[in-house]
Amino acid sequence: MSKAERLIELVITINAKRNFTLRELSEEFCVSKRTILRDLQALESMGFPLYSETGATGGYHMLKERILPPITFSESEAKAIFFAYQSLAFYSDLPFEQERVSVLKKFLNCLPADVQHNITQIQNKIVFWTPDRHCSSPLLKELFNIITNNSALTVQYSSNKNQSIRTIIPVGLYAMNGLWYCPAYCLKSKSIREFRVDRIEKIVNIENITSSKYSIPNSIHEYLENLEVAKDYHIKIQLTDIGVKRCETEFLLAKGLTIFPNGGYIDMYISKTTLNWVAEYFLSFGKEATVLEPIELKTLIKSKVQELYNHYCKINTEM
Repeated sequence: MSKAERLIELVITINAKRNFTLRELSEEFCVSKRTILRDLQALESMGFPLYSETGATGGYHMLKERILPPITFSESEAKAIFFAYQSLAFYSDLPFEQERVSVLKKFLNCLPADVQHNITQIQNKIVFWTPDRHCSSPLLKELFNIITNNSALTVQYSSNKNQSIRTIIPVGLYAMNGLWYCPAYCLKSKSIREFRVDRIEKIVNIENITSSKYSIPNSIHEYLENLEVAKDYHIKIQLTDIGVKRCETEFLLAKGLTIFPNGGYIDMYISKTTLNWVAEYFLSFGKEATVLEPIELKTLIKSKVQELYNHYCKINTEM
């Protein structure tokens, strides 16, 4: 085994052990303790976080985070990694925002000049545009760590209507159109609810709750798949040409959209939790959309129109 190969194997071994002695490594790699000592010094000079203790119980220990061994990439793989990185560039909040910047710097500095130039061209020509929502999610990283540890938590949440304290068992996290969402089983409502991360104002406590007692999807992927096939309400909505163009850009509705030479319609199923959003969305369409079914959606839109009418009548009276 060459020294370069041994150093890579040594990084892998140290990451796994975390605590070790020179004797353990020399026996494992079949080299002298002096050779292992030189190898460790070489790793330290490259920034590998090690410290040593003398005495009978001494040895070497890892500091801070583990450093992974180097990985080789082809030029196409390097471009693919940068392409994936670009998809996150316009999210104002990410669980590892600082690390994202350092990763890109390290990644680009390791590439040959011509490959760096090619990647810069990708950056100048292709972008995954995400709208700026002006919604900060300062608790995203903390929430990310809690969810990946399969913990439940109590949060202070601010909805459209009020502020409340909720104990939730998260399913996971997903991002869409510049916003982060945390679907979770809510113990207060005894059902799955979707919480916008930017509206979680405070994490009150980490809870020790057994999730197996509740009906919760096994993964965020299962949740999103179930969301797409929800059959609580069958909606049918007739659209003008203008209505079609507006619905084409909306992720949830585009999959149920059928387009004709003149106008089109939406025919699809939605979940109960989505009904209010659909009502508010089509409220702004005016005559560009006509709800045919279900009656619940028609009634909800009528009530919202009445609320809006009463609001402006009150303003005119006060003036």
